[in-house]
Amino acid sequence: MISNDRPSPYGNRTYGERTYGAPKPPINEDTLKSEKIQIERKIFVFALKENPRGRFLRITEDVGGRRDTIIIPAPGLDDFKKLLDEMVKAATETPPKAA
Repeated sequence: MISNDRPSPYGNRTYGERTYGAPKPPINEDTLKSEKIQIERKIFVFALKENPRGRFLRITEDVGGRRDTIIIPAPGLDDFKKLLDEMVKAATETPPKAA
């Protein structure tokens, strides 16, 4: 189930000519590249996709059948990579706290 297909707990509401809470029609998406990685008990799927609104990276985390997804528009990928590189550097340079 796509997250925007979940039924609203408040039912369908109409404001003007637009109905809120009703499922949105599917948007055609083309997958340009997809990779999967397992880290401990989590599976991450990275999918570079394109639709009429543009390109984006969808990152899906699957833990025991429960899925969470974030979407990063392609224009933000360089900034996202820079920040991720900084986090990786900090993780390797900072010693872990003693338990």
